[in-house]
Amino acid sequence: MLDWKQYKTELLARIGQFGKLSPGTLQGYQALTRAGESTRHLDAKTRELISIAAAVTLRCDGCITVHVDAALRLGASEGEISEALGVAVALNAGAALVYSARAFDALRAHRS
Repeated sequence: MLDWKQYKTELLARIGQFGKLSPGTLQGYQALTRAGESTRHLDAKTRELISIAAAVTLRCDGCITVHVDAALRLGASEGEISEALGVAVALNAGAALVYSARAFDALRAHRS
């Protein structure tokens, strides 16, 4: 298993290095994050739970470690995180189902 805490530390250091080389890119990313937070329609913990589900769907280890840590700091329980992960599992299964339908469309198109 990955040492998630060490990975997060190393990842953030690398992102800091990248930010020095491409500050506009990092500033743009940070602006996107602030824009989402500024609406205040969702609380911070809910946004982190959504981020965890999205991170799993995107298969982004860096996103997983950053957002799990943030969710825990905001008081998310193991049960809440597990429920968010269940949403990710269902969504990925749903996407596979939708793309299975697309594959059948391709099958039919190639047969004709």
